[in-house]
Amino acid sequence: MSVQDPLSSVEAMRNAVEKLAARVPGFAGYKARETRREADKLLRAALARRIMEQVQRLSQVQRALLRSGGLRWLDDVEAAVVRLQTLADQIRTAAYGYAGIFDAVKINEPQLAQLYAFDLQLWETADQLAQAVERLQAAVGGDDFGPALADLMRLAREALTTFHRREEVLLAAA
Repeated sequence: MSVQDPLSSVEAMRNAVEKLAARVPGFAGYKARETRREADKLLRAALARRIMEQVQRLSQVQRALLRSGGLRWLDDVEAAVVRLQTLADQIRTAAYGYAGIFDAVKINEPQLAQLYAFDLQLWETADQLAQAVERLQAAVGGDDFGPALADLMRLAREALTTFHRREEVLLAAA
């Protein structure tokens, strides 16, 4: 069993934090204990907004389907809308459930590193969702619409799973 170099662990965590901080305005204080709760709320509000942007874009897809005769896909696109809205709502409203956790619980460095990794993964997934919606928009009226929609649904499921695993890390610390 090998022992991991503590410096490389800290460096890896720092790199994840820097990547995350670069993407969210006002996120610089994420690591400081006294600002962690507000930063967490800020992060999730920004993530929820990013996902809701994709919901708006899916409304455009629905309108394009109506114009192009793709009525058979409307229910499936609506299911994607509902899944993304659910994801955004869960991310946004989780702030209330976490309100006292950061005050009452000391999150140790390994847990904090896990949270950073989940947060970065959620941002990357939000980017992937945006790309998937873009592919879906481009596929309206084409043969690759079904696979593009399936990819979007898979990404939405993965994002929900990642967010729930992030919650588990916080709740395990309580």
